[in-house]
Amino acid sequence: MLIDWLSPDEWRAVALSLRVSLWATLLSLPFGVLIAWILARKRFWGHGVLNGIVHLPLILPPVVTGYFLLLTFGRRGPVGAFLDQTFGIVFAFRWTGAALAAAVMAFPLMVRAIRLALEAVDPKLEQAAGTLGANRAWVFATVTLPLIAPGIITGAILAFAKAMGEFGATITFVSNIPGQTQTLPSAIYAYLQVPGGEASAARLVVVSLIIAMTALMLSELVSRRVARRIAGG
Repeated sequence: MLIDWLSPDEWRAVALSLRVSLWATLLSLPFGVLIAWILARKRFWGHGVLNGIVHLPLILPPVVTGYFLLLTFGRRGPVGAFLDQTFGIVFAFRWTGAALAAAVMAFPLMVRAIRLALEAVDPKLEQAAGTLGANRAWVFATVTLPLIAPGIITGAILAFAKAMGEFGATITFVSNIPGQTQTLPSAIYAYLQVPGGEASAARLVVVSLIIAMTALMLSELVSRRVARRIAGG
């Protein structure tokens, strides 16, 4: 079994990565749908700026993104200090910060997949539902959302896989603390820095490949099933 194959420390890194990636995906998904809809359906001054900001983590070095997160969400940052003093929420050097960093780095991939799905939907279908008396929210929930379901699923799974592999922004923002912020990539890096750690690093690399390939195949499988169901329905 996988649990028996990995040492307790290695398993903790895998479990933490799964936890971080799951929360990063779930919490960013509503925002991903909203931003994708705005970029696909609206034209306004600053549209290009918003699009650039969304995709900035893909262009910036991950360490730079992590540094910005530290400045903003650290205990002394404007947002981090407010959240800490008001709600007791701390991101820096916590697993929650790792989830935030992973969400930021994976967000562009999620938005891209959902936006492409939205742009493939014929606006006339939405307009037709509107002429029958349905409001915009109901049209989106009953017409648009089912049609873009494959894109949402694909974006979510790709974001999850990206979050599993996030390293640069995470280690800059929350460091590499075993059992607390040491995710799978951070653990691989740590094992490669110590003598005799190559075997542990190799095992974690295999686990990373298995998770990544499973996520990609699952994304393709689920998207095809949803697309066939929509076409047949």
